[in-house]
Amino acid sequence: MSDTHAVLYDPHALIEAELPLDRAPYEALVTVVLAWKDPHLEPRDYEQIALQMTGHARAVAADVRRRAAALPKSDGRGALAEVVLREADGRLSAPLQGTARCAQNRARLVRALYTRLDRLTEALPAAP
Repeated sequence: MSDTHAVLYDPHALIEAELPLDRAPYEALVTVVLAWKDPHLEPRDYEQIALQMTGHARAVAADVRRRAAALPKSDGRGALAEVVLREADGRLSAPLQGTARCAQNRARLVRALYTRLDRLTEALPAAP
C-alpha cells in the first residue's frame, strides 16, 4: 500500500473564494447565543459552540480580507476593514473557555465580521 497525497497550491485562496459561506445557520446561532440570559449548559457545550463560532469567524474574516484587498488603496472602507480584522485576530487568538461569555463574545465577533463583509460587498461589483 502506498502513501500518496496531493498537495493543493492555492496562494490566492481562489478555491475558497468560489465557495459561498452557509450564512443562515450561523446567523441563527448568533441570534440564539446572544439572546441567552442564563442557559445553564455544560462547559463542553459552551466550548463546542465557541469552536463553531471561531471557525466561522475565520472564514468570514477571510472573505472580508479578500473584499478589502480588492478596494482601491484610497478607499476608507478598506482601512476600516483592516481595523476590524486586527480586532478579530486579537479576539480569535484568545483561548476558548467553556463559558457562555466566551461563546457570546465569539458570536458578537461573527456578527461584526458579517456587518463589515456586507458593507464591503455593497462597495464592490459582483465577481464575474
